[in-house]
Amino acid sequence: MKNFFNFLKSRTFLIQLGLAAVAVIVLVFVTLQWLKGTTNHGEFVEVPDFSKMSVMEMRKAVEEAGLRYQVLDSSDFNPEYPRFSILDQNPPAGNKVKANRKIYFTVNPSGYKKVTVPDIIQVTQRNAASMLRAVGLEVERVTYIDELGKDMVYRMKHKGKYISPGDRLPKTSKVELVCGNGTIPGSARVQADSQ
Repeated sequence: MKNFFNFLKSRTFLIQLGLAAVAVIVLVFVTLQWLKGTTNHGEFVEVPDFSKMSVMEMRKAVEEAGLRYQVLDSSDFNPEYPRFSILDQNPPAGNKVKANRKIYFTVNPSGYKKVTVPDIIQVTQRNAASMLRAVGLEVERVTYIDELGKDMVYRMKHKGKYISPGDRLPKTSKVELVCGNGTIPGSARVQADSQ
């Protein structure tokens, strides 16, 4: 054990220990310099604002900025933005990112997605309006015909044409409800009187 402690105090051991320390310091320094050069440490690109740009304009601007991109699908149509324009981007405009960073884009589709018309025949006008709103359709107006069921929906129209439950319309379409006014139709009254 005494020899071991003498070895730790020897000149040879101290020289080897010093050389090892210098080698570690040089290795760390070289590694840090290499990382700084390969990761572009301290060099950033500011993300431009791509909102409302067309996809073609966005591609050109991304290449000029030295970035990459990926287009994500969008199911939410925004009428305030042009069709096939950029709705959203991640990271947002103004952020500082490394060159060659991928930017994710959400694109405005060509129109509203289509929804299925619910079965509101023989349903009250009030409930029918709620069911239509729930799927994203709107009641444009209500017209009345001679039918016994007051405020009961008998037919539906879209742009003047009759539609049926299960048909598909673009979201936010306006539907006309044809409801009964609570009077017995003339043909039914004639048949009842003749019997």
